[in-house]
Amino acid sequence: MKTLPIGIQYFGNIRGRANDYYYIDKTDHIVDLVRHGKFLFLSRPRRFGKSLLLSTMEEAFLGNRELFRGLYLEDHWDWDTRHPVIHISFGAGVIRDVADLGERFGFILKENARSGGVTLTESNRRERFFELITALFRKSGQQVVILVDEYDKPILDNIDKPTVATDIRDELKNIYSVIKDADRYLKFVFITGVSKFSKVSLFSGLNNLQDITLHERYATICGYTHEEMVTTFAERLSGVDLDAVRRWYNGYNFLGEPVYNPFDILLYLDTKEFRSYWFETGSPSFLIKLIEERHYPVPNLEKVLSSEQMLGAFDVDRIDIEPLLFQTGYLTIRSRESIGSKIGYRMAFPNLEVKLSLTDAILDRLSGAPAVKENNQYRLYHCLEDADIDGLRDIFHAFFASIPNEWYASSRVAAYEAFYASVFYCYFTAIGLDVRVEDSTNVGRIDMTVIYGGRVYLFEFKVVELDPSPRKAIEQIRSRRYWEKYVGKGEIVLVGVEFSKTTRNIVGYDWERIDSGAAAPLP
Repeated sequence: MKTLPIGIQYFGNIRGRANDYYYIDKTDHIVDLVRHGKFLFLSRPRRFGKSLLLSTMEEAFLGNRELFRGLYLEDHWDWDTRHPVIHISFGAGVIRDVADLGERFGFILKENARSGGVTLTESNRRERFFELITALFRKSGQQVVILVDEYDKPILDNIDKPTVATDIRDELKNIYSVIKDADRYLKFVFITGVSKFSKVSLFSGLNNLQDITLHERYATICGYTHEEMVTTFAERLSGVDLDAVRRWYNGYNFLGEPVYNPFDILLYLDTKEFRSYWFETGSPSFLIKLIEERHYPVPNLEKVLSSEQMLGAFDVDRIDIEPLLFQTGYLTIRSRESIGSKIGYRMAFPNLEVKLSLTDAILDRLSGAPAVKENNQYRLYHCLEDADIDGLRDIFHAFFASIPNEWYASSRVAAYEAFYASVFYCYFTAIGLDVRVEDSTNVGRIDMTVIYGGRVYLFEFKVVELDPSPRKAIEQIRSRRYWEKYVGKGEIVLVGVEFSKTTRNIVGYDWERIDSGAAAPLP
């Protein structure tokens, strides 16, 4: 049994002399990229194998054929020609300001010059970069390859500090502009990162940069397809519930076959425990803060529609929640559709890991009382197990009452209508239940449907200050007969919940059961 390459990003360590690590061959993509492009850009979420991909490219251009024995690239590459490689990575550490960026980039240039056996004399970093390219070209007689990993990390490290982030962005723009001026000396340029900043703001000089992020041909260039996973790791899958693995970790879609995040799969195969491995390696605190500040209805994450232009328009001074969630891996594409003359993407959570973990993290922020939240989640689960509908009311009433007054004073989030429904949604979703928002019927939409334990719970929410009519929330479900969609699918429970922004709590709560085969509520 081979070794799982957990955390290994250097291709030579995986395919070295011992060669005792599992490896999924992606080198056919590298051959295709070099044949069809010169200046390429790829965005993928963190821990998706971008660094390993660049390391593989580097070893190929350096002519290290031994590492590719038995792989696709071995018989489809010009091994007689070797190209000098400039490998730039901003992945290590946190860059705090422009001065820190300058020091880091200066060190990168120094290391590339040392490994390439050339001496640099220019003091200005931009000119020094150009000097490095031309020096390597003249020494080798071959065009130079530039590989840039984590190109955007210095900006993302400071995304919550707009002035610093803007200064860093402008300095990076100055650095990357060298690439266009050096065109005649370059064989191939490949730039990767998490986010997709607009070309105008960061790559205005590289107007020939081809974005392959959503190119169907390269949809699986990073990540594991299901077939790749079950074939490569077959000896480790004895007794594994593959459907559960798929629900937990598969589902990232870049307009091709869906893929798993490799980090999740490797750690799951090591422990055989379903946990949020990928989610736990990064903090979405900035995203969650944006969701709070912009009063974003959390249930809407189940049905995001974004235009093609919006997905490519992210910038320091234009941070939209939807493209940021997509680029960072918390949402993925479900379908592509036409919106008039434009292209739109329907997006949702990629898998169970992200859905459970992100909604739980959002709930921590929305609640202002994480410790109470944890206890309530256990109580909530047991109430559903016992069909204790009144107990559900008591849990949520106590939860809203537990939020400190100073939290409300410092946060405007509780002033918007979707806050209360978002709390319900996050509670049910974070414990892994089947939750459906704006559940469509032939006469309207149910605010929220929760399915668990052979029961279907239909929720309707109302904020009394925003809808002062005397009609109770449960009457909406009754009058439109929403339950008919689920007749014959188990016991149905109708729940109407009314909130007050004044009292900051539930002020009305009504429920009734419907027999699975009945056509009307039970008395």
